[in-house]
Amino acid sequence: GLSQYSSDPRTEWDLSAYSTRDQVLEAMKNLRYKGGNTFTGLALTHVLEQNLKPGAGARLEAEKLVILLTDGKSQDDANLAAQTLKNLGIDIFAIGVKNADEAELKQVASEPLELTVYNVLDFPLLSSLVGRLTQVLCSRIKEKSNKENTDIPENTGPQLSPTNLKISAVTSKSMHLTWSPPLRPPKKYRVVYYPSKGGNTKEVVLDGAVSSLQLSNLTSHTEYLVSVFPIYDTVVGDGLRGVTSTLPLSSPRSLRVSELSHNSIRLSWKAAEGATQYLVLCSAAPSGEED
Repeated sequence: GLSQYSSDPRTEWDLSAYSTRDQVLEAMKNLRYKGGNTFTGLALTHVLEQNLKPGAGARLEAEKLVILLTDGKSQDDANLAAQTLKNLGIDIFAIGVKNADEAELKQVASEPLELTVYNVLDFPLLSSLVGRLTQVLCSRIKEKSNKENTDIPENTGPQLSPTNLKISAVTSKSMHLTWSPPLRPPKKYRVVYYPSKGGNTKEVVLDGAVSSLQLSNLTSHTEYLVSVFPIYDTVVGDGLRGVTSTLPLSSPRSLRVSELSHNSIRLSWKAAEGATQYLVLCSAAPSGEED
């Protein structure tokens, strides 16, 4: 499977899209480059939410690998998103080109770093990595596959997936989430939320017995994407997704002018809910007077 990213990640094709090497190579030839910013954290969250799930062709018994290719420093928190993938047993290989931040690559990648971090000066030099990277990837898959996997659920679907996400009590700075738990209770829930037009991804991890959450310290008048994932021992169930905009900040109303004199006026207004201070600007009419 392959996804491109800038400030809005885009799935080019899923794990189940092609079944032969030639089909994949043909798809690569037809791939159109996506320019833009470098929101690596958002991209890794997209991969977890959209690409590494049964509906996109991920098999529960198969090892999960992510190869990150980047030519710049992330403009959001890539480490938090990467840590979430690694905590779920997903290996991350980080490949930097040109202006990539090597310290960030080492933060994002799985251990051991001497096998999972690569950095080259320009794109044509990527070809020099193919042989070694292929060998390392195949060895890692064999090594992990030889370990016994226990408690792998037979299927996803209603048994492992929560339903009925409701977003309520929306204010300029907060919102409340509730959902119906799956038939088989998860160990934990992972709730991910971020502004739809790009910004830092934040997440909260809850105990599997909890099915509600209050999100606070949000930005006013902003559309947020919200996802809720159930986490089991060896798999992440299908997530719930919702979109809601926070309210704009309230404004003062009913401005009135009174008690005029030769050098003063009195202003009054109805208070704005939640305001702790007011800034009053006064400017003379456009007749050459000083403000």
